[in-house]
Amino acid sequence: MSHDVVQELAEKIQAAGTEFIYYQIPTMQGRVVAKVVPAKHFENLLRKGIAMHRPAMADLQTTREGNMVHGGVEAKEFWALPEPETFTPLAWDSSVATIWCRAYEPLHFGEIGGSVLPTDVRALFKIAHEEFTDRTGLELRSGLEPEMTWVGSMAEVLVKDGASPAYLVENLERMRPVYKKIMTYAEAMGFDMIQGDYEDDGQIELNWNYDQSNLTADRMTTYRQICRQVARELDMEASFMPKPTNGKMGNGCHHNLSLWRGEENVVEDGRVELHATELAKHAIAGILKHTPGAALIMNSTVNSYKRFWDVGQYVTMDLTWGLDGRDATMRISANGRMEYRQPDASVNPYLSHTYLLAAMDDGLTNKLDAGEPMGVVSDFAGLTVPRTMGEAIEEFKADTFLMNTIPSELTSVYLDIKNDEWARYCSTLTEWEFTQYWASIP
Repeated sequence: MSHDVVQELAEKIQAAGTEFIYYQIPTMQGRVVAKVVPAKHFENLLRKGIAMHRPAMADLQTTREGNMVHGGVEAKEFWALPEPETFTPLAWDSSVATIWCRAYEPLHFGEIGGSVLPTDVRALFKIAHEEFTDRTGLELRSGLEPEMTWVGSMAEVLVKDGASPAYLVENLERMRPVYKKIMTYAEAMGFDMIQGDYEDDGQIELNWNYDQSNLTADRMTTYRQICRQVARELDMEASFMPKPTNGKMGNGCHHNLSLWRGEENVVEDGRVELHATELAKHAIAGILKHTPGAALIMNSTVNSYKRFWDVGQYVTMDLTWGLDGRDATMRISANGRMEYRQPDASVNPYLSHTYLLAAMDDGLTNKLDAGEPMGVVSDFAGLTVPRTMGEAIEEFKADTFLMNTIPSELTSVYLDIKNDEWARYCSTLTEWEFTQYWASIP
């Protein structure tokens, strides 16, 4: 670690008045695990990092059978080295700051010692993106549209029968303390907030400007932390649960994607009317082809699949693309980006970007044909979007391209997590079952 790097971080810590630092890393399900360390030890940690138990990358989850995912108590540690350029004081308490880390195998692990931990999803995406850019000369930039549901006194909704509460300024006004705090904190932590709106009962969507996709993924993870802090301060509840209420809008997280060669967006060619380049069509075809296989990533919870059962909820099951229409899985928006409408608010942004990058790479490399907008593509005949997590697990395993592209240890551990989640759901009795069957079975 160079003297200049150490000195620069020391100056940032002093200027912010930081006393404690969260050395943090995202897990495979998009949560964040961390250790808190007094800031005075920063120089030592820049050189040696922090150690964590390997199963932390799987949220220390234990299966129904009592087995800890990603290894038990005997599992080895990994070492996480901080990335000093990511130092960010908390907007609500600058005496505490965060710093992202990259996980490595311990040096004493023989041939693999010092290599990046295969289940570090943040590092995996950055490496995959760098390799993609080296081969193609293209960079993936993205912006996300995270929807979330708020519950509490400030989320009381104004709506009349048969109408939607969406866009009503009165509903925004009732949640003014919420969006003001979120936007203020986000700006202080490096976001460029651009707009927001009210969508359904207690549901708001706040957007920040698109950027390099690795920065977008980091901001999505930080955004969730900001929202939870605001909920604590305002004595409210905030949830990214994909489908919290029957008959209401689910919480999506559309991914707006663009491919750049230098400072040229190669998704559109500058014409006034909406238009997709041939390169963009190949990328779109790759995404559509792998949408069934990647559903377990884009829709990562049992609850995710409840979004696909209510009609008229702006969720499509068709493997189609269109021009500025909201009735397709993928659309070309007026700002020259490919809007992928499949992901929901539970998504791990590092994994979603990794799998989307792989899918686009397949489309570009093999010049896959997306057909015409809203047309039926024979290459996708027979492909369907999963309607349950059980179906998604099978589609995930069946997509040999994704299985061979993503590190096998990552997919194996992720499958262990999701197989257990599906088993827990299938084995849990619900109130609906008692209502349906307790007194009605002959």
